[in-house]
Amino acid sequence: MTDFYQAGSRPDALPRIMAAPNGARKTKADHPALPVTIAETVACAKACFEAGAQALHFHIRDENQAHILDAGLYREALAELALAVPEMHLQITTETIGIYAAQDMRAVVRAVQPPGVSIGVAEMIPDYQPDRETIRFYQELAETPARLQHICYRPEDVQLLARLLQMAGLAGDDIWCLFVLGHYSGRRSQPELLPAFLEAAQAGGLRPDWAVCAFAREDQACLEAAVQKGGKIRVGFENSLYMPDGSLAADNAARLRTASQLFKS
Repeated sequence: MTDFYQAGSRPDALPRIMAAPNGARKTKADHPALPVTIAETVACAKACFEAGAQALHFHIRDENQAHILDAGLYREALAELALAVPEMHLQITTETIGIYAAQDMRAVVRAVQPPGVSIGVAEMIPDYQPDRETIRFYQELAETPARLQHICYRPEDVQLLARLLQMAGLAGDDIWCLFVLGHYSGRRSQPELLPAFLEAAQAGGLRPDWAVCAFAREDQACLEAAVQKGGKIRVGFENSLYMPDGSLAADNAARLRTASQLFKS
C-alpha cells in the first residue's frame, strides 16, 4: 500500500495559490465544468497547475455527485494525482457538511494517510471544548509528514485553535491556516472581515502561514486584500464560479489564471 504521507510535494511554506475545484455542495447543475469524478479532478488539477496553482484542495464524490469521506476513493484519487501532477501539494478535506462527525474526520485521515489535509477546527470540536481524543489526534498528526491546514470560519475558531495547540503542547508558529471570509450559504464575503482573524491569531500567540478564501462575486476583493497583507489565496469553483468582472468562469483554470496575476502586480 502506498504511503501517501510520503507521496507528492510537501512544501515547508503554504503555497501561494491553492486550487479548490469542486467543494462539497456544487454539482454539474451549477456548472458543467465542475469536476465530480476522479478522472475529471485529475484533468482539472493538471489545468490548474498550468494556470499557476501550486496545491490542490479537493473533494471526492459518490456516483450521485454527493460529497463523501471515503478512504478508498481518496487513496485512488491521490495515486492518480501524484502521477499526473507530482509537483502539486495534494490536500484532502475532512469537511462534514452536517453528515459526518469528528470521529469520521479522524478515521479518514488515519486510513488515507494523505500528504495534506484540511480540518475545520469547529467541525472537529463543535462544542469548542477540546477533549483528550481530539488532543491526542492532533499530537499524532504532528508526528507525521502530513501538512495540516486549519480551517477557521470565524475569529472564534482561531481562538479555539490557539487553545487546542496550547493544550496539546504544539507550537503555534509552524502552522497553516485558511481564514474563510463569508459563507457559501449567503453570509457576505467582505475584506473588512480579515483583520479580526489576524488579530485573533496575534492575541492567541499564533504566527500562522495563512491564506484566505471567499465566496461568489465578492471573492476577488477578499483575495486582493489577503495578498496586500502578505497572505496566500485559495481559488476555485468550491468558492466562486465567477471571474473578477462578474462573468461566469469557463472553468477552474480560467479563474486560476486571473488569480495568479495578483502575485505579479
